[in-house]
Amino acid sequence: MDEVRIEGKSVLRLYVPESLQVHRCNGRIYDRNEDGDLDITDHTRQVADLYQRKQATYPENKIYPYAGLDELEIELLAKCRKIALLRREDHPWRNMDDMELLKSAQLYQKDPETGKTGVTLAGLLLLGKRSPLLSAAPHHRTDLILRKVNLYRYDDRDFVDINLVESYDRIMAFVGKHLPDPFYLEGTTSISIRDAIFREVASNILIHREYTNAFPAKLIIERGQVRTENSNKPHGFGVLNPETFTPFPKNPVIAAFFRQIGRADELGSGMRKLMRYGKAYGGADPEMIEGDIFKTAVKVPEFRATDQVESRTQSEAQVGPEAPSKHPASTQQVTQQVTQQVTQQVTQQVKMLAGIIHGEMARVELMTALSLKDRVNFARNYLEPALSQGFIEMTQPGSPQSPTQKYRLTGKGQRLIQDLKFKIQD
Repeated sequence: MDEVRIEGKSVLRLYVPESLQVHRCNGRIYDRNEDGDLDITDHTRQVADLYQRKQATYPENKIYPYAGLDELEIELLAKCRKIALLRREDHPWRNMDDMELLKSAQLYQKDPETGKTGVTLAGLLLLGKRSPLLSAAPHHRTDLILRKVNLYRYDDRDFVDINLVESYDRIMAFVGKHLPDPFYLEGTTSISIRDAIFREVASNILIHREYTNAFPAKLIIERGQVRTENSNKPHGFGVLNPETFTPFPKNPVIAAFFRQIGRADELGSGMRKLMRYGKAYGGADPEMIEGDIFKTAVKVPEFRATDQVESRTQSEAQVGPEAPSKHPASTQQVTQQVTQQVTQQVTQQVKMLAGIIHGEMARVELMTALSLKDRVNFARNYLEPALSQGFIEMTQPGSPQSPTQKYRLTGKGQRLIQDLKFKIQD
């Protein structure tokens, strides 16, 4: 208790910290929600959710004693190790074998009470093969929906029920397919503002989900906004205020692994980044609402992917025939900006594919380099867009299904790689 002076009067302020236990008053159970106390005694589901929120342990640490390396995508683990080493050359994972890495990341643990060892739920969620993952969490899925024309059903949909590392790629591919990426300068460097925003959105959906709850996570692209919903273990209720928001770890093991591979930042920084770029992207601050279901709403621009390129090209044309000689620097900058905008309309998957091609490579070599297993996903999101946009070509275009078919970069693909490294000078 402390005393506060307000307008010449003394107010006694009493702070009651949140308890780790469920309490009763006169035999009834109340749940604090904003400014109200709700009697939930006769509502079994709400009482169960309250007990779940009060648990001091994390469900992600549940041990499956019969789960070992065979239940995990070892090639995907190797890919994660490579990404961590690219981000930090002296990363501790460098000299660890696979089991040591899993133990270091707390994805393989020993129960101090029973002595049983095994892969944890976090390990299966992050790196598990589809079958053992769904055996441990049969309700696990992320529903990606585009709903702009057919408002009763959907215009496009991707049902994602694979491990979280690959789920992240699928979410970003869906976003890249259906949302524009307007030209944006941070200082003198062009960045993908769309990817900066939805990297945080995707990470939030995957990291902070309550995986013991069967509520399916959703990302819904609508006209003018993107909404997300995922089950949550709340520490409060209502709209989050970035100025007063205090982050709580929901799945600290999963979050730590995502930070090691560069798909998440330190706790709380993601929300600041989302607010920083959100208004520039869609014209309004994103909104986050905490509750048993965590919801976000991000405003997005509504225009075709080529609109901004066309407008910039038209602006260049309107300068007139004498402009190049009078304002060569300005004309050059507009041309460079148009080039960069074209580069930014390319999906992240196509950029990744172009970035790993060296010489002539077969389909299986490309999938191995990208650590992909799903042939349909590879063809739909990587290979076909890269071919149709002219960034790569077949070595045997007359025999597309040839078992000896290989792929190589075109001149346009080589320019794409150069453009990805381009920085606009003052």
